[in-house]
Amino acid sequence: MSVKFNQLSNAVRFLSIDAVQKANSGHPGMPMGMADVATVLFKYHLRFNPKNPNWINRDRFILSAGHGSMLLYSLLYLTGYKSVSIDDIKNFRQLKSICAGHPEYKKGTGIETTTGPLGQGLGNAVGMAIAEEIYRKKFGPTVINNKTYVIASDGDLMEGISHEAMSLAGHLKLKNLIVFFDNNKISIDGSTSLSVSDNYKKRFESYGWNFFDINGHNEKQISKSILKASKSNKPTIISCKTIIGFGSPNKSGKASSHGSPLGDEEITLVRKKLKWKSKPFEIPKEIMDKWREIGEKGEHLEKKWNELIDKKNSRIKDELRKNYNNSDFVDLENLIVKEKTKYFETKPILATRQCSMAAIESISSMLPKLIGGSADLSGSNNTKTKNSKIINSKNFNGNYIHYGVREHGMSAIMNGLALYGGIIPYGGTFLIFSDYCKPSIRLSALMGLKVIYVFSHDSIGLGEDGPTHQPIEQLTGLRAIPNLNVFRPADINETFECWEIALKSENTPSAIALSRQKVPYINPSNSKENKCEKGAYVVNLTSHESNVTLVASGTEVELALKVQDKLKENNIHSKVVSMPCMELFDKQNEDYQKDILEENSLIITLEAGSVMSWQKYIKNKGFNLGIDKFGQSAPFKEVYKHFGLSEEDITNFIQKKLRE
Repeated sequence: MSVKFNQLSNAVRFLSIDAVQKANSGHPGMPMGMADVATVLFKYHLRFNPKNPNWINRDRFILSAGHGSMLLYSLLYLTGYKSVSIDDIKNFRQLKSICAGHPEYKKGTGIETTTGPLGQGLGNAVGMAIAEEIYRKKFGPTVINNKTYVIASDGDLMEGISHEAMSLAGHLKLKNLIVFFDNNKISIDGSTSLSVSDNYKKRFESYGWNFFDINGHNEKQISKSILKASKSNKPTIISCKTIIGFGSPNKSGKASSHGSPLGDEEITLVRKKLKWKSKPFEIPKEIMDKWREIGEKGEHLEKKWNELIDKKNSRIKDELRKNYNNSDFVDLENLIVKEKTKYFETKPILATRQCSMAAIESISSMLPKLIGGSADLSGSNNTKTKNSKIINSKNFNGNYIHYGVREHGMSAIMNGLALYGGIIPYGGTFLIFSDYCKPSIRLSALMGLKVIYVFSHDSIGLGEDGPTHQPIEQLTGLRAIPNLNVFRPADINETFECWEIALKSENTPSAIALSRQKVPYINPSNSKENKCEKGAYVVNLTSHESNVTLVASGTEVELALKVQDKLKENNIHSKVVSMPCMELFDKQNEDYQKDILEENSLIITLEAGSVMSWQKYIKNKGFNLGIDKFGQSAPFKEVYKHFGLSEEDITNFIQKKLRE
């Protein structure tokens, strides 16, 4: 018995309908509307292998419209991925089911990225497409030639991040990127005409994209548009005119099918209209067999690819596997120790952004998978070094991307680079603009990606640019994100150590906050040990009987050391602690923490920003010195003095408290 196309797509529809209904929660309308597009893609075009979801040269499928997650789960189950069982689908949106409300990235499951916050998937897809171009240039088009396919909603295209990401994709001529726009003209509030009157064709053609208009329920039109897009020399968006809630007599084409279950009565009518006689969660054997056959094609495709790789010389095979897999970081550790020894001898006085550039320059010479960039601030962030080779539309044989003034797009693209595999992305902007990056940083942390955010101009120390550019609450906001290491190094030694930790942190992204103003070399000894790994350590103490502990990060460590000298002049002994990473310190055992922050000591924390994240360290005895108001425009030393963060002000404050 031959299986008709609409039977295949109806299998996707009814798994989605039934799962949402059982959960009494979810979005059935989009999977119902886009089932035909997805079925054409998986049946005729997508190269994937359910038995090896990590195949390097697989096509990537991104559901940017993550609210329609049941579309993805249905496809994974039907094509034979072991990650999604029928019981998982029956437990849609329930505790511990892989079928979460919105797709959540898990390596090796077929879920390529975490989506739901609209526009993020599009940004990730651009990163994946860039990564493919990098690998294709490195290993040749016969070895790497995969495509990245995206399903995006009208909401994805309304979000500003879509402009940032898709504009850059057009600029780079990412011909391997194909986006299906679910153009159903319905959003949660109702018709999209309530809020949008864009001319999509002109918009995307102005970016340098192809724009095709098709009937999203016409099998031949869908397939022809994909073939046409796959032969293009630029990215393509296919506007699929679809009916949300397709097949529902009373709710199709309406917002009522968007974010709520259809209801038992309506589902009965849908079954009747689409001639689907199976019970909930049951797929007729002949239809299931056909879907599994579609999935099995990928095993043959990967086998042929492996045969091709085996014919290549051993250098290509070894280099491909070395690049794509995790590196052995012994060479990195040796390099860091060598560099630290060099700087112990010279003791340079540098801004930590300059220290970071020195670290990047050294590390990038031995770590080709490090791909950098900046949101139009390369010279200020010091992310670009003499080893940087620019990636552009004519040459992807490089390691540096000019993202333009697109902080949010840059961050989402970096997530995509990391998700593709074999690449460690880093990107820079000012710390104040981390607010523009925050949604993507949060997803880096949620997915456990090795992404490194370089944030320069990290405090009021940037001076004359004033309160619009002086970060106050940004460090606290970043520190509030779970599974994100926030580093604020105090000198070149710490900067190298923080970079080492960031590069070795397999499942945790990093934010490195760097100064504009220069700082002295602070470490009194040349130690091979990475002291920053414990988050905090003692830099100097004037006596083991000290009764004051000065705890600081970044540029304020220098300030703490100056205060220590002044206290000593008055016979007050103290200990200076550098805390470059709270998250790592908080993971240390209780004995280590008590050794660093002694209970019988007056603890004073210093940071030129919000004190909120420091309050946990002073217990009942101590004070947090910082800034909880907006900055001022003036030379940085005057700004510090204005906010009571001069060595004289702090010394007087401590003496007063000791007398009380």
